[in-house]
Amino acid sequence: MESESSTFESCEIMAALLGSSPLLLQSWTLCAAANAAAPETFSVEVIGDVAFVAFSAVQILPGSGSGRELVALEGDVEELFWPLNRHREELRAPAMADSGILKIFMSIFTHQNLPEKMTKIMEKSKSIVITGHSLGGAAASLCTLWLLSLFHSKTTHHPLLCITFGSPLIGNESLSRAILRERWCGNFCHVVSNHDIMPRLLSTPLSSSLSSQLHVLLRYWHLSLASPQFGKLATQLSDKEKDELFRVVLAHSNTISNSEEESLRSQFWPFGNFFFCSENGAICLDNAISVLKMLYLLLKTSVPNMSIEDHLNYGDYVKKVGVQHMERKNFASERLPNSSYEAGLALALQSSGIPFQDEVARMAENSLRTARRMGQTPNLNAAKLAVSLSKITPYRAEIEWYKASCDEAGDQLGYYDCFKQVNTSVKHARVNMNRHKLATFWNRVINMWENNELPPDFNLRAKWINASHFYKLLVEPLDIAEYYCRGKHIAHGHYLKHGRDRRYEIFDKWWRGSDAADKGNTQRTKYAGLTQDSCFWARLEEAKDMLEIIKCEGDVRKLAPVWRSLENFERYARGLVERKEVSKDVVAKNSSYTLWAQELRALKLNM
Repeated sequence: MESESSTFESCEIMAALLGSSPLLLQSWTLCAAANAAAPETFSVEVIGDVAFVAFSAVQILPGSGSGRELVALEGDVEELFWPLNRHREELRAPAMADSGILKIFMSIFTHQNLPEKMTKIMEKSKSIVITGHSLGGAAASLCTLWLLSLFHSKTTHHPLLCITFGSPLIGNESLSRAILRERWCGNFCHVVSNHDIMPRLLSTPLSSSLSSQLHVLLRYWHLSLASPQFGKLATQLSDKEKDELFRVVLAHSNTISNSEEESLRSQFWPFGNFFFCSENGAICLDNAISVLKMLYLLLKTSVPNMSIEDHLNYGDYVKKVGVQHMERKNFASERLPNSSYEAGLALALQSSGIPFQDEVARMAENSLRTARRMGQTPNLNAAKLAVSLSKITPYRAEIEWYKASCDEAGDQLGYYDCFKQVNTSVKHARVNMNRHKLATFWNRVINMWENNELPPDFNLRAKWINASHFYKLLVEPLDIAEYYCRGKHIAHGHYLKHGRDRRYEIFDKWWRGSDAADKGNTQRTKYAGLTQDSCFWARLEEAKDMLEIIKCEGDVRKLAPVWRSLENFERYARGLVERKEVSKDVVAKNSSYTLWAQELRALKLNM
């Protein structure tokens, strides 16, 4: 039987860490200050090396509340969130966000000159916490997604964490899955109090009369956040209106929490970690279906007036959470757990603030059980992959042996050119088969990594960085040889732009982000075992094409950019050879590179 792990057990540890650290309290303190002093914008404070950016909850929400409109992150905003659209075909629907919340963020982005201010913030800090309360929390989430998109192509960047308080859900399931695919869920912590109606409110379709009540409620919250005295003067909903609004939100929460996942593709969908706090402590969940169920069940324990007032009480909860997690929790003798899993479940229920005897407790327990990850735990998956890696070593070793035999062969072609030749030998066929077996293994690794089935630091572990890098240096030249041997460059274009497999690009990123990349910059006394640029031969194939263009083209003006590109590659290749960062197959007597260099020299002499 496969071992299973509970999400909430690991998230309970995260909750304890957040509850006992100053991050939550510092974030809320700045949110409260922004709510009072920075309406419709954000405030910034640097504490040590950490920059806190707090978005005010006091924002004007465009549109009506009768069925919030979801819009695709395309058109004018696509460039800001471009990684979220990379998996569009797999997601079957575009990533979408609430149009009103998106307009709030874009207004701040444009009119408050957010990009320029964020650049200055990064210059003064080493890490960034983006935070916000209520609508400010929703804007903080979009700001974090924008920064993560901005950082996407960078090897190193500021560590980034988003902490929201009482924020509404902002997007659909495709947005949630796209964030999961980008491995960004760990950058988000959404703090939700048990009774707060706001995280459930904006995703609920409202009638026109309830829509007007929503705006009255928002104005009451805004004035109360600016000053409790102002809140007392604000127009408030009647008890009947509160009851009606609460009943509609609760009913909708119940509907979506009990629906099948497939039917919710157009609905609002949670992402990241949800930190549910109560008088008794906090629990943390990252399973979207369990989050939806808990949003319903916890609201079910509330009453209309409390659900509205609780939106203003996050300061009290944040202060209590740290204390609650420092206290030792005891079990009644009749509920002594029989396993560590049951202990985690009981602690989670206790922290949720739901009485054990309550009917909701049984439903919440079932919800928490659904948070269990299906399949192996990430660490166990990594351990099993390590065993699989050892099993494919003979395939890699056989390719290494093939390389050595090619480099020592009498024809002096070298590894790349030997494989590029049309060859029906058994040796060639076995190497080609091993190439495909290794590709299958590494594609499985990438798939598991992208689907969060491996530890968060998997791509930072030296074992996997080195193994993937060695695989890339050894096998990619064979992929390039096969691409050009079959004439795919004629039909599709050159390898670098049209033929390179995505796994190599991912391995490049892993390697560039590791310490090992810097250690390789040492003076060599002999040629490398493997050429240190796995795409060297693809660059050479393009240079060979450029040489043919120069031979055939008579217009000197058209030749100028071709000559520049050719000479750039010549300098690059000569530098690799001089630093001995190439394998000896590159400088073999009859290799493609040696023959190309001779042809280039002859051409220059005859000009």
